[in-house]
Parts: sequence; structure tokens; C-alpha cells
Amino acid sequence: MLAGLKEGQEKMSKSDPDTAIFMEDSAEDVKRKIKKAYCPPGVEEGNPCLDWIKHVVFGKLPGGWTLNRSSENGGDVTYPNYKALADDFLAGALHPGDVKANLITTLNNFLEPVRAHFASGEAKKLLELVRSYAVTR
Repeated sequence: MLAGLKEGQEKMSKSDPDTAIFMEDSAEDVKRKIKKAYCPPGVEEGNPCLDWIKHVVFGKLPGGWTLNRSSENGGDVTYPNYKALADDFLAGALHPGDVKANLITTLNNFLEPVRAHFASGEAKKLLELVRSYAVTR
């Protein structure tokens, strides 16, 4: 189970939609949620952004992950595995802002085919039906 996106949250929660990324989230939703996510510099333990990178990003991209960064921040860097990324993050060579920006892009790239699938036809009708069952608070 993935950690929730807020500080101290051991798991995601459907009751607080800002704690998780859902398959039907828009690109803007993903951006907003990750920008607000807990990601303290130099801290791996309890860091949901690193948890998502470890289990989702490297789970889907086992050959490595390239982070785009400005030249002022060291330029682009490719991490062959999670450990290399975590080592740089813990050493302060990788800033939380770069982690979040690249996590946003990567998650949105992963979700785009899902969004396209649910944008028309029977899948769209099914998603609308599922959303109609949602409990509003």
C-alpha cells in the first residue's frame, strides 16, 4: 500500500481525496496534489513522494528514470534505480522541487492512456455511472 500524500499518513484515504492520486484525476488534480504533498528535503522515512517514486515510478520504469532539471540545478540526471535517487536526495543533491515536478510529469504520463480510454464510448458512460454513486460530504 502506498503512503498518503500528507505528512504522517501511512496510507491513502478515499475520505480525503487529496491524499491519493486516482485514475480519473485530471492533470491539474495530479499537479495540485503532488505540489502540496509532504516531501521534506533530505528525509526518506515517511516521505510519500519518495514512496511513490520507489513503488510506482521504478515499478513501471525498471530501466531508470530521467529527471529534467534546469542547468542551475545540475541539469538532467538519469537514475538507474531507486537507491541512487534516494542517495542523492538524502545528500541534498536532489531538491524536493525537482522531485515533485518530475513526479507530476511522470504520473500524468502514466495516467494519460487511462484518461483517453475513459473519455468516450462505453468507458465514459461507465465512469459517469460510478461517479454518480459517490457520496458527497
